[in-house]
Amino acid sequence: MNAIEIMNLEHKNICRMLEVLRQMSIAVMNHKKVVDADFRDAISFIREYADKYHHGKEENFLFNQMLEHMGTIGENLIRHGMLVEHDLGRAHVLELETALNTYQTEQTDALRLQIIAETMGYANLLQKHAEKEDAVVYPFAQRQLPSDVMEKIEEQVRQFESDERNQHSRDLNLQRLERLEKEYVTK
Repeated sequence: MNAIEIMNLEHKNICRMLEVLRQMSIAVMNHKKVVDADFRDAISFIREYADKYHHGKEENFLFNQMLEHMGTIGENLIRHGMLVEHDLGRAHVLELETALNTYQTEQTDALRLQIIAETMGYANLLQKHAEKEDAVVYPFAQRQLPSDVMEKIEEQVRQFESDERNQHSRDLNLQRLERLEKEYVTK
């Protein structure tokens, strides 16, 4: 697989987690029960797999090259688009974590609502974000970046993927995803 295909596959895994998050929100809404450990596992997946593992590749390899080689178009698309959405996602996760922390001592309807709102805000944002990258950003980069630049990105992604720590993190987080899918999606 090339670098873009790897990132597309990662989007599929992230979207699987987004469905888990939707189902977790429905469970909270219907049963008023917040399973703290499951939300914490979802947050770990988001931070370690979606953000560090996947967004890290985009931000450090692909997006940097787009910013360097695409001028104003790259600046608008990446700095004022994709990177803003990454930061918005991080903000939803931080607010979700804050609500979970407070919920441990104050189990109120308002906090359950906040947990659902932040979870769904993240899920909806990332769904649209992944679709935009798959349909627009990645194909645009492949068309517009010079072949030597794409080769550099390929090499960076290959090196990243071959690092044992990155492989371990990926595998651990995919196991988290599978466990949460079994619990919330495939009932």
